[in-house]
Amino acid sequence: MLISINLIFDFPFSFGQKSSLLLIFFFHGIVFSFLLYRKGIIHNNKASKWLSLLLFLYAMYITPYMLGYANWYSEKLTREILFFVPFMQVLLIGPVVYFYTKSLLNASFKLSRKDYIHFIPALLYVIYSLIVFITDKLILDEFFFYADGRDKDLANWYQITGLISMAFYLVLSLRYYFDYKKLLFDKVSYADTLLFKWIRNFMIAFLSILILRVLFFILNPEWGEFGSQFWHYIAFSFVFYYIAVTGYSNIIKQTTLSAEKFKVVNVFEDEVSVSKDESRINDNEKDNIIWKEKLSKLMIENHLFENPRLTLSDVAKELNTTTKTISSVVNSGFNMNFNDFVNHYRIEAVKDKLNKGEQTKSTLLGIALDCGFNSKATFNRAFKKSTSLSPKDYIEKLTNK
Repeated sequence: MLISINLIFDFPFSFGQKSSLLLIFFFHGIVFSFLLYRKGIIHNNKASKWLSLLLFLYAMYITPYMLGYANWYSEKLTREILFFVPFMQVLLIGPVVYFYTKSLLNASFKLSRKDYIHFIPALLYVIYSLIVFITDKLILDEFFFYADGRDKDLANWYQITGLISMAFYLVLSLRYYFDYKKLLFDKVSYADTLLFKWIRNFMIAFLSILILRVLFFILNPEWGEFGSQFWHYIAFSFVFYYIAVTGYSNIIKQTTLSAEKFKVVNVFEDEVSVSKDESRINDNEKDNIIWKEKLSKLMIENHLFENPRLTLSDVAKELNTTTKTISSVVNSGFNMNFNDFVNHYRIEAVKDKLNKGEQTKSTLLGIALDCGFNSKATFNRAFKKSTSLSPKDYIEKLTNK
């Protein structure tokens, strides 16, 4: 009890309007960071652990301002804590965002030796902070680096370098996401289910943080003054809170995906060939025509498109060939990706049922599900993309004939 009282007196916290607002976001950030790390441990989910680290870094990012508005810079002991503890790891945020993106989209992703190079800038800043501490506190016992009385975490050069770093890693993350989308549509027939729309929203949120940073930096002529940056940090905190809540919700959905009917396919893994006869893969036109006929016949006669979980690998196994062969035939022979190719047959099957009047016996969604679609939204998008009409407009057109 005596220890806790001493801690309260030694580390005062002034609950003003600004410090209290930032404290709310700080507290929630720490809580969500803990919850995500716990999820990551329980479900062995790497993406959850990376997001946990990101939220922790975001909480640390607002710490100097939260404590500064709570008068920590006014007391010698607390001021030195803020000076010598590198709370703001702006050079670490970018790499964590990038590796979170990779671990979310690629279940088999793990850090390689060359990946550690991304952490060197952040490590160098920690070493710099340690040198400052040793020099000012242990060697000179007086402020040398801190003779100007300004926190090094808030220095313009450091903040601008961090902004450039985060922008660079946002570009890398976007490139990885676009690669994922292309591979997904090339390998599975239920791409919309695995599209991870959250990662797109996450990128937008992260971009908004960078834009806010630039805008406040340009529009605020007194950026270097501590008190003039509050609105930037409160705006940042709202975006940070959105990432925390929505990111946690997405992890919950991701960890329950295995209980749903759709299997998760790692599109970044090269699938093993089911046939060792690589001579089947030829680029001549005659061979492509043969494979096109085989593929069309398989889809029509075996109704493979009715399988809502159909993948490129499934089709390759049916034809006893490689995924590379099927992908080449679909891309060059039919001028489509695999997802659109399968949906084409599903749409044709739906149109055939509608032409026969089956909509009077079953619901439109029921027909779509029977033909291999997994949701109403996916069916509506695919149908309009193929026919330029919505399913209801198509039925109305049939009725008016």
